[in-house]
Amino acid sequence: MGSTSENVMFKILYVDLIIFNIPQMNVAIFTDTFLPKIDGIAISINQFCKILGSRGHRFQIFCPEYESDNFSNIEDHTEVLRFSNFGLPSYPDVKAVLPNPNKIRKAMNSFKPNLIHIHTPGVLGQYAISLAVMFRIPLIGTYHTLVSEQHMYVNPYRLFKIDKLLGFLIKERKVKKNDISKITRKKQKSISRQVILNIVNTVYERCDLLISPSHLIKKTLIEENVRVPIRVVSNGIDLSRYRQEAKTGINETPRLIHSGRISFEKNVDVLLKAFALIIEKIPNTTLDIVGDGPALHSLKVEAEQLGIANQVKFHGFVPHDILIKIYKEYDLFLTASTMETQGLVVLEAITCGLPCVGTDAFALPELIQHSKNGYLAAPFDHIEVANRTVEILQDKNKYLEFSKAGLEIAKSHNVFSCADEMQKAYEYTLALKS
Repeated sequence: MGSTSENVMFKILYVDLIIFNIPQMNVAIFTDTFLPKIDGIAISINQFCKILGSRGHRFQIFCPEYESDNFSNIEDHTEVLRFSNFGLPSYPDVKAVLPNPNKIRKAMNSFKPNLIHIHTPGVLGQYAISLAVMFRIPLIGTYHTLVSEQHMYVNPYRLFKIDKLLGFLIKERKVKKNDISKITRKKQKSISRQVILNIVNTVYERCDLLISPSHLIKKTLIEENVRVPIRVVSNGIDLSRYRQEAKTGINETPRLIHSGRISFEKNVDVLLKAFALIIEKIPNTTLDIVGDGPALHSLKVEAEQLGIANQVKFHGFVPHDILIKIYKEYDLFLTASTMETQGLVVLEAITCGLPCVGTDAFALPELIQHSKNGYLAAPFDHIEVANRTVEILQDKNKYLEFSKAGLEIAKSHNVFSCADEMQKAYEYTLALKS
């Protein structure tokens, strides 16, 4: 007989190569965000539950309740249990969910999950860790969000609404935008960031397996000394819902788009500064910003200050089914985010044939491959974003080449193949703990 470590290694390799096709797994999911709120986490959970549910597996989702549309089932295979919560003062859309221990234990005793999957490291996710210990159930976590890069929401600038005051002062021309940037963009090894990073790492290190949506985030987690097994499983998208056709040319009036959560860490202000330079070289260009969030008001103020408001349109929230249909009307996708663990909106854009300009940070280089389907700029460098955008728009051959290449990159993120990988991850964990 070999040593215990050799037996474990054999089991790991064996599980990694074979799908056992367990007829039914019961998976309890804990998340601080879910439908009807639309974000990458909610979309990912919903589509994996639907696909794996159609294969005979069952799910129970523990999540926040919202003001409306608190549905309690997804088809016959997924039960949704909702809990009261409160929003952060600095970002009400981020929910701190208040677990109801009696309700949760009763549900768990009835459902009898084989494993627990946490999607956020908040109060609900941390409570799920204690449940995994209590019920002796394997625990998986998905690292959807670089929470440590959102430390701005727990500093006084946001918590006490100083940002809104300064937004008013900008509008009245009593303070310069650059002065605010010095306050808000002091990156990045701050005490608050490190504290949050340590807390999040501690949460995820209680898992038996950690899912990363991208290889680059897996690399980052290893560098941050997260010491649990990590597997890469893309969130994926249903490619059949998108227009998978290369662009044939650029609109006479070039149309740029950014979509997603309009929060401060997405750095949409960088895109506005870049756009002010873009229209100096291509004057008839327009920029559409789709989405809602806490930074929306300050961005509208900044567009006015930059003198570009007549060429920038803020659409607010647009239903996802509509958004994925209108991508084809645009020419190029822009993002300045420095905190993506994958970037579903970017994946959606390239699936529709849009070249992209983005930031060389965290996971984005996996979807925006420099000089292949777009360009990457240094973080916060609005001049480079502008120059790269102009370069693509003024070179028709390069534009068409980038459009085709993006479609090829998107093919590896078919959600049904990703669901296969998630099922493997579940079975892998169950085998390790058996």
